[in-house]
Amino acid sequence: MDIALKQRLNMEGGRPCIIVPLTSSSPERLVEEASALASLPVDVAEWRVDMFCGSSGVDEKAVTAALASLRKVLSVPLLATFRTTDEGGCCPVGDGEYEALCAALSESGLIDLLDVEAFFRSGRAKDIIARAHAAGVGVVASNHDFQATPPKDEMVRRLLYMQDELDADILKIAVMPRSRADVLALLSATEEASRLAKRPVITMSMGPLGVISRVCGQFFGSAATFGAAEKASAPGQMDVFSLDMVLRALDAACKGRKSDA
Repeated sequence: MDIALKQRLNMEGGRPCIIVPLTSSSPERLVEEASALASLPVDVAEWRVDMFCGSSGVDEKAVTAALASLRKVLSVPLLATFRTTDEGGCCPVGDGEYEALCAALSESGLIDLLDVEAFFRSGRAKDIIARAHAAGVGVVASNHDFQATPPKDEMVRRLLYMQDELDADILKIAVMPRSRADVLALLSATEEASRLAKRPVITMSMGPLGVISRVCGQFFGSAATFGAAEKASAPGQMDVFSLDMVLRALDAACKGRKSDA
């Protein structure tokens, strides 16, 4: 990633940056949704390409056209994400289709970051990431478990694998808690991974039980968090205005000054 993007993302510590997902399924509505971000407390927009495509499957020409329209109205960096059904997405895709779509997004010249599933079933995540880097696009390697929370050491292992083996720029994991102990395991893994890694870490414990993990990144080492504008893209996402208010209050408390939240 270039220096300007790192500064915008605030990936050097401190208050986590806010990423807001764009979830519309029609090109017109997508542009409206993106335009509205200008009035929201948002640092990065995430286009959920799988939500745009829906259950009908990938239409690469439609995706490319929508991306061009989207880029014209966005004033913040853009993270493009195609979440597969294996990890909670809503659009079926074959191995070759996923790789081709990631390549098309990377080589469009219209995105700043690409999400790549670290353990995509083809086993070719490293190749997808290398192609994105060749196109000058930063990569968020991700892993999602909607069923459970792995042991702390396993979460740390996965995050460091994204750095050491896949060469991703940002390391992300999202897990589903079944107990308060699971949330604590995620936070402990975040602290350890962010201390050991040389690259930014993004983590979250999903659902109502894990909401606290979405606001305490400044204390445990998660560099970004996701807030919902119109529609949440994952369980437990807070409204972006509420999220921003809490983050500002916590940041003020950390710095020992009165919050303006």
